[in-house]
Amino acid sequence: EQKWADKMLKKLSLEEKIGQMIEVRGIMGYFNAEDPRQQQLVSDIRKYHLGAVHLTSQIDGVLLLRNGPYAAAMTTNILQQAAGGKVPLIFSVDFERGPSMRLSAVPAFPAAMAFGATHNPEYAERFGRIVAEESRAMGIEWNFFPVADVNANPKNPVINTRSFGEDPNEVSAMTVAYIRGSHSGGMLATAKHFPGHGDTDTDSHLDISRVNGDMARLNAVELPPFKADIAAGVDAVMIAHVAFPALEPDPNKVSTISHNVVTGLLRDQLGFKGVIVSDAMEMKGLTKLYPPGNGNPAGRAAVDAVKAGQDLLELPSDLDGTYNGLLQAAKSGEIPKAQIDASVRRILLVKAKVGLNKGDMVDVDQVQYHVGKPSSYALAQEVADHAVTLVKDGNHVLPMMRAAPEAGEGTFPARPAYVQQQQDTAGSGQAANLGAANPLLAVLFVDSVHGENGRMLERQIRARVPDAKVIYVDDRSSPLEADGIAALLPQYRRVIAAVYSIPHAGRAGVDQTSLNAMAMESTTGTVLQNILNKAGERTVVLAVGSPYTILDFPSVQTYLCTFSTAQTSEIAAVKALFGEIAIHGKLPVTLPDIAARGEGIDREISAPAASETGGRQ
Repeated sequence: EQKWADKMLKKLSLEEKIGQMIEVRGIMGYFNAEDPRQQQLVSDIRKYHLGAVHLTSQIDGVLLLRNGPYAAAMTTNILQQAAGGKVPLIFSVDFERGPSMRLSAVPAFPAAMAFGATHNPEYAERFGRIVAEESRAMGIEWNFFPVADVNANPKNPVINTRSFGEDPNEVSAMTVAYIRGSHSGGMLATAKHFPGHGDTDTDSHLDISRVNGDMARLNAVELPPFKADIAAGVDAVMIAHVAFPALEPDPNKVSTISHNVVTGLLRDQLGFKGVIVSDAMEMKGLTKLYPPGNGNPAGRAAVDAVKAGQDLLELPSDLDGTYNGLLQAAKSGEIPKAQIDASVRRILLVKAKVGLNKGDMVDVDQVQYHVGKPSSYALAQEVADHAVTLVKDGNHVLPMMRAAPEAGEGTFPARPAYVQQQQDTAGSGQAANLGAANPLLAVLFVDSVHGENGRMLERQIRARVPDAKVIYVDDRSSPLEADGIAALLPQYRRVIAAVYSIPHAGRAGVDQTSLNAMAMESTTGTVLQNILNKAGERTVVLAVGSPYTILDFPSVQTYLCTFSTAQTSEIAAVKALFGEIAIHGKLPVTLPDIAARGEGIDREISAPAASETGGRQ
């Protein structure tokens, strides 16, 4: 590998070396050869001698347009053929939750915090191995994962459930296990976002983030997972667009462009020898420091990042400006050519590590043997099941009961009887008089009523209670739905309020800031609070995603967490609600004034599983 890297380095011109240090975005999907988007990408790869492509999927409004594994494999093959350069392309992805984040027909693993709730690093290792096998079969060699951030701030709008938790030791154990699994499957792993993005309350996609802890705090909380990952042989470390005054006194420098952070701390003090990659250079956490109208802002940002010690620049805001800015800085001596050579050699070494020195095409016929194995689906569901955590059970509404099928029938009647729990007769006067009421009302608080969140949850609920009333509520519809939901509350024996809340990169929240992007909007929050005020003794709040929702609604009596919106987590949630699986998850984070990390109420199985389990989605 080293001989190949050295040999290739000598063959490359300065222009080609600069191109190796830049990564642009590509779409996993079908494009006609004459499609202008495809032609532009191929043209850019050739013109700028690009070394890497970061693959993702198209987005149409709130919908992620997922293609299948064959489309991904064909994409990598086509781009490799079209590139035609001296050095093969390397393809990276953000498969934080596995390929299901971007592709269909693959298992839907839950978010990292769900793994944290299982407190079982073996799951993370097996997950890493599966992601690696599936990715390599599609021609993808490099995952920008694991997230080594310690989520120490409940208001974190961008890390949150992407982190394994708030305990540095447990985050270290999980990330090291994932790296081990990834390597066993032949895939490169990346620890991110150095030196730590877990204690921020702003999203670096939208604004400049800051971590104000002193060095003692950084050494105790933020840095341990990165140190452990480096010792475990992680291939790359991604730098965050986050300011750390304890490391960099210049208020106009985030970590990306700080020599103190990138070279002084990561390279020199921690001894990291692999590839240092920037977070996306198009993010406002960096670009706000380089406003337009001042020469070549993208080029200046790129030069400053490389001078700080970056090897690979991801997703530049201006490709031409970035390339030419770096090229001129190298020609002028502002960036020493020896530093360019060192960075390119590291990139060539990881390309050789994944076998690109021996061949760069994948056999599409082999995809069916490596992607979407039944055992992988089973593991994804097992992790989601084991992650479910019961934080509070104050009104004793769990387990809920399924509708009873008619005698001798295997299907549910059109108007099923509702099996009544003993608690109903011993409850409040209002609840005790609801014997003839409808069985179940489910209010799903989602990002968009037109999106995919909640669909599997609804299917799973209806498989158990066909008469259930299911209402989707988002920021726009909540004012229209509020009165109707309030009128329905007295008619239902049980209420499920499912709150979908996960970090979305670049998502602005209330008042169009990132400070509260994870919080419910005032309109939806009012609807939830009204449910709690009028039917709290009959309601279970299901946190489908962030566990921190309860901090804004302390009157919640029964609170169940999944830490993820993956369909496997939706299935697990409903199974837990109806007593079909044991509940043994433990919080990987603290919920201030509610519950401490490591807490969780255990429940054993109390009902047989429903006939519908959801299957592959």
